[in-house]
Amino acid sequence: MRRVKVFAHFWWEFIVGDDWRIAAGLAVALGLCALLVHEDLAAWWLLPLAALGLLAESLRRATRNTG
Repeated sequence: MRRVKVFAHFWWEFIVGDDWRIAAGLAVALGLCALLVHEDLAAWWLLPLAALGLLAESLRRATRNTG
């Protein structure tokens, strides 16, 4: 059982890491992509745009807090 906990903890730290907002934002973006693809719409543009937006917001928060 300990190995399962260690394995799960590794993946949690790998995916969520320092900023849970980026992981949550990318999960939402993946869901929106799935919805767009299900409706037969092109969704290739959404993930790069979401990643750039989330990164910019994360950097803005980080630089604002270092004052």
